[in-house]
Amino acid sequence: MTNRNGDSVSDRDVRVGEGLVGGRLTSRERFRRTMHYQSVDRLPHMEFGYWDTAKDRWMKEGHLPTDLPRSGSGVVLDEAVERLFGCEQRVTLSPRIDTGPGRKREIVSEQEGKVIYRDELGILCEEMTQGIRTIPHYLDFPIKDRMTWERFRDEFLVPDASWRPWDAEELNKRAQDLRHSDLPVGVNFGSFIGRIRNWVGFEGLAYMSHDDPDLVEEMVAHLTDLKLRYLPDLLDRFEFDFASGWEDICFNSGPLLSPATFRSRIMPYVKPVMDLLRRHGIDILFTDTDGNIHDLIPLWLDAGMTCAFPFEVRPGNDPLAYRQEFGKDLVILGGFDKHCLYDTKDAVLAEFRRLEPLMAEGGFVPHIDHRCPDGIPFERYQYYIRQKCHFLGMTAKEIEEIEGLKRRPGD
Repeated sequence: MTNRNGDSVSDRDVRVGEGLVGGRLTSRERFRRTMHYQSVDRLPHMEFGYWDTAKDRWMKEGHLPTDLPRSGSGVVLDEAVERLFGCEQRVTLSPRIDTGPGRKREIVSEQEGKVIYRDELGILCEEMTQGIRTIPHYLDFPIKDRMTWERFRDEFLVPDASWRPWDAEELNKRAQDLRHSDLPVGVNFGSFIGRIRNWVGFEGLAYMSHDDPDLVEEMVAHLTDLKLRYLPDLLDRFEFDFASGWEDICFNSGPLLSPATFRSRIMPYVKPVMDLLRRHGIDILFTDTDGNIHDLIPLWLDAGMTCAFPFEVRPGNDPLAYRQEFGKDLVILGGFDKHCLYDTKDAVLAEFRRLEPLMAEGGFVPHIDHRCPDGIPFERYQYYIRQKCHFLGMTAKEIEEIEGLKRRPGD
C-alpha cells in the first residue's frame, strides 16, 4: 500500500488489521486496542481542537459552513469542525471535583481593545476583545497565604456542597446509555497542581513552594480528598476506557516546580488516585500538560499514569526518543509539530514520515500537538488531514468521503 504521494506505508499495514476478524472496529474498540499495542483496522483519527480565531477566519473565508453548532457564548464548537474532518470523538464524564459555581463576573474597567475583570473565582484578568484572543493576562490571584487559602477553600471547594453530588437516577441512566457506546468513554480526574497554579499564580506558587511547601501540599491533599470522595460514584457505575486530567504545568525549559518538589509534595497524592482508577480496570491514564514534560514522565509512570498529551514538539518533546527512553509503558496522544502547518506541504509530509515508526508500533494516536492555531491556510489544513488519514490506514474511499476535504470557498 502507498499513500497519496506514492510513499510506502507497508510496514505499518503489516500490523494494522493483523489477526482481526469481523471487519471494521468501532471507535471505542480502535482506541482501546491502539493504546494497548494490539492490532487494529486502522489507527484512530482524533484531533485536539482549534483556536477560535482560526475557526472564525475559515468561516469568513467561506471554507466552513455558517450553520455549525455553537456554544452558549456563540463560539463554534471544536467538535463540529472535527466532525467535518471525519475525526472520532471521546466522551468524558467529570465527578465535579473542581470549584463550585463561583461569583458573578465583575467588570473593573473597559478600554479600546481590552477589558479588565474579576472572574468567578476572584482572579483579576485582562482580556483582549479585538484581534487574536487566547488566554487572559492574569493580574492578581485570590490565594496568597494560608488565610486566603482557607477562605477560598471554604467558599469554592466545600465537600458535599448542594451543587456537587450527582443524582443517582441521572447517573444510572447515563451509565446505561453509554454501556454500548461506539465512542471511547472516559472519566476526568481533574488537576493536582495546575488548578492551584491558577488560583495562586505562577510566581506565587514558585515562592510558596519554597516559603511554605506545607501549604502547597495541603492544597494538593484537599483536591485529592475530593477526587477520592467523588470518583467512586462514577467508577462503580460506568465501564471507562480511559481517565484524563489537566495540568499545564510546564514551560519550554521544564516543569514550573522542581522535580524534587513534584516527587515529595505532589506525586504521593497522584498515586492513590491512579491506584483507585486501576482497581476499576482503567489503565489508559493521561493528563493534558503543555511544555517540556521530560522530567515529569518518570514520576508519572512511577505513580501509575501512562500518558500525557498533546506532546508539544518545539519545547523539546520527541515522541520517538521518549518511546525509546521510557518504553511501551508510555502511550502518546499528539506529537505532530503544529509549526509544520505554517511551512510547506513537504514539511507536513516529512513530519508524518518521522512519526511513522510510532504509528507502526502502536500506543500512539498522532494529532497536532495543541489546538490548531490561527494563520494556517485552510488548504494546508486539508492537506494535513488528507495525508494523516492515509498514514492512519484509511482507504481512499473513506478519505474522499470526508466532507471537510471536499470543501472549497463558498461551499
